[in-house]
Amino acid sequence: MITATQETTLHTLTLPEELILMLLNEENGYFHQVPGWDLNCAIVGAVLGELSLLSRIDTDLESLFLVDPTETGDPTLDPILKEIAEEPNKRDTLYWIERLAPHAESIIDLTLDRLVEMKILEQHAGEFWTLARNARMGKFAGGFSEGTLVEFVKTRITKEIFDDEIPDPRDAMLISLVDACDVFRFMFQLNEETERRIQFIRQTALLGRTIAAAVAENIASPLLRRSALTKKIPNVSLRKLLFNKHVRSGNIPAIFADLAKEYGPVFAIKPPLAKPMIFLAGPETNHWVHRRGRMYLRAKDYFADFEKVYGANGVLPSLDGADHFRLRKSLAAAYSRGRLSGQLDEVYGSVREFLASWKVGEKHQATYMCRRMINAQLSPLFIGVDSQDIIDDLVKYKERALMVHIMKILPKFMLKTPSMRRRAKIVDTLLHRIQNVHTPAQRAGKPRSLADDLLSLHASDPQFVPESNLRFALSAALIASVYLGDAFSFALYAMVSQPELYEKIQQEADALFDKGDPEGRDFNLEAIDVTHRFLIECLRMYPIVPMSIRNVMNTCVVEGYELPVGTRVFIAQTASHFLEESFPEPFKFDIDRYKEPRNEHHGPGYAPYGLGTHTCLGSRWMDLQLTVNLLMVAHYFNLKISPSNYKLKFNALPSMKPSKKLNFLVAEQRREINV
Repeated sequence: MITATQETTLHTLTLPEELILMLLNEENGYFHQVPGWDLNCAIVGAVLGELSLLSRIDTDLESLFLVDPTETGDPTLDPILKEIAEEPNKRDTLYWIERLAPHAESIIDLTLDRLVEMKILEQHAGEFWTLARNARMGKFAGGFSEGTLVEFVKTRITKEIFDDEIPDPRDAMLISLVDACDVFRFMFQLNEETERRIQFIRQTALLGRTIAAAVAENIASPLLRRSALTKKIPNVSLRKLLFNKHVRSGNIPAIFADLAKEYGPVFAIKPPLAKPMIFLAGPETNHWVHRRGRMYLRAKDYFADFEKVYGANGVLPSLDGADHFRLRKSLAAAYSRGRLSGQLDEVYGSVREFLASWKVGEKHQATYMCRRMINAQLSPLFIGVDSQDIIDDLVKYKERALMVHIMKILPKFMLKTPSMRRRAKIVDTLLHRIQNVHTPAQRAGKPRSLADDLLSLHASDPQFVPESNLRFALSAALIASVYLGDAFSFALYAMVSQPELYEKIQQEADALFDKGDPEGRDFNLEAIDVTHRFLIECLRMYPIVPMSIRNVMNTCVVEGYELPVGTRVFIAQTASHFLEESFPEPFKFDIDRYKEPRNEHHGPGYAPYGLGTHTCLGSRWMDLQLTVNLLMVAHYFNLKISPSNYKLKFNALPSMKPSKKLNFLVAEQRREINV
């Protein structure tokens, strides 16, 4: 039996909230396949319907008019009510649906946030939503019974459709809006009798009939699917690009920040003898990609040739929609902070073994050393084998494939040279090593790894995770040490080059490690306040993957610029890291940005892990592993930059890393290392 609080929750759901719950598709973590314009019209129709049910507006055959301008206190309703109240001329419902459709995105955001706040929905990394586990309540015919809140709404509506009784106005309106979105076909099998019943209900929605009709007419009209007032995308002068002050240092995010300031959030660069490249840059486009990109953009087009190099098809980076969401959910535990927390003893041992080889007075090339240090930890944790002897060849092969098939700056034959053919065979060597040790007897009693999860998925559903994809998936997991290692090299540079911060990080490290090895829960924000904020700032100033690529699958308008179907867009999500509007004094290393009340990383301008559905699945794992490694180096050593006058430059291809000239000098060993 549901509680009084739960019953109140049911009765306070608005029409937009019930529509969102009806449209939610838990298989892909978003809405059923409702095109963007159709969804916008339906959402605005739900708001107008709620305002009519609250007696704030009314409709007749010719117009929609204001009845009561008193605010409702609902942020999804009141801006719409105010706009209607301020219109001096009589307008029909069709006009208001068209005019208000651009508000739909903010209405959806607010509605989803409220459903999460009410613990009806759960929000997952990558902007996915599912029904919250504790949102179980249902009021069905004959009294209360257990069920989910979505089941409550859907069962109520289904009952109205299959009963002969005339539904109440709210349910009639909801049925009309869902039908306008053509979603009932996903819920049950439609036949002529059912369709006639739905059409009858739509006619009984006396108060909101014109609203539902206007939504349907707007959806049916192809002329209104995109704005006729879209702006022309500006072209960047090649001279402006080539002579940008950040080109020499290789700071790609800063380059695109400058271009965004001059040309706006959407601009084009036309290389010689090539198609124009369309770029999105800035916090506004970040927000759009993060919340709306799934409906208009897809990854598989640009990634297909790259995954074919490994004989794969449909791996995590190239998937979209329901398959992508399903695979993310299946692998979420493997990349979680919790799994790493449970294996910190192995991490500590690996770090100490690596650091024990350092000698005072030695120099270590930054990128090479950091990548190998991280790989020594990730390889046994992710795939259960040692790969230090082959990691360099695996990385070179992968980076060459990226430059040939993703960045397209090298011809295809460059991946077929004798050295690359040899390295391609090493991928198979890695796969054989993994398969040889991943038998039930050999894995008995050992912590679960990513390889265990992938092999289990393959065994249980070989169609979903075929054997042909394992070659890519298992080697790509190991290549994660490249990105994490490069992030670590930037963090070490930032720490060593700023003695005051180095000292504060050492104080936190000593407090944690002097009394023994800490557990995962010991790395809390109170214990690592400086280190935590320091790493956030490192990821802002030195993002490893500064942009991403997508293809437009549905025509869309972004910040007033139309992107036609088939357009390839380059999303410079980290350009906003160097825009004043997101981060004042962006070239200043300032860890106080992340204190109250500034919290500059909470906005759409902060995007070191990507955006939307393809946000890095292992971001929480990466945060903890970077923290542990940085603290342990600080605990045991004093390092210096070599050469002492080194000025940071970036090697930007195929991903961001410090230039090869950066070295770390082991200046002093602070304490003995017990391996």
